Amino acid sequence: MSVKIAFLIYNGVAELDFVGPRGVFFASNWLRKEQDHLYLVASSMEPITTLEGMKVPPDYDFERAPLPDILVVPGSADPAPQLGHPELLAWVQKASRHCTWTTSVCTGAAILLAAGPAKGRRITSHWMMRDALRAQNEVTVIDNVRYVADGHLVTSAGVSAGIDMALWVVGQIRGPEHAREVQHALEYYPEPPYQLESEASQSRTTTLEAGR
Repeated sequence: MSVKIAFLIYNGVAELDFVGPRGVFFASNWLRKEQDHLYLVASSMEPITTLEGMKVPPDYDFERAPLPDILVVPGSADPAPQLGHPELLAWVQKASRHCTWTTSVCTGAAILLAAGPAKGRRITSHWMMRDALRAQNEVTVIDNVRYVADGHLVTSAGVSAGIDMALWVVGQIRGPEHAREVQHALEYYPEPPYQLESEASQSRTTTLEAGR
């Protein structure tokens, strides 16, 4: 059975935050020779400009976007503009109510908190954002993990961690063996050339599934 997978985009969004998970879901489609509906959603039909400077046209605006089965909310260097965007937050809230899976990458967790789905839940985010989220006293922030699954809310650490999160979701909806095939097709076997001693690098080592 095909599913609808929406990727929120906006000016300043980090490219890998949505392109990484989208690549995972696309590979799942390609291997199964099926067509889950993958689409980009923005506040208008004007192309957005990513953090890195790429122009990306959306497939739908908030008014016309199909309600998804899976929602991916990516992050940015500064989520403040999105946190002050009522239409964006309203759409995220509406979409998440319809979703089987609501997910975020990096600072996208701040959007899920502001929109409501993350309130009272266990989450993670980019290491530079976690203290700010913790200070709001509305979520339990987990350190040193690649992603956190609290029921059907799944939040990932920064940037590349969204790939891990998306692979895990694929495993939940299509089975672990298929998820392994997707990982193999993508040749995703992270072996970074430099080993860091910082707390940020430790977040590569563990995964927490909370509330399952």
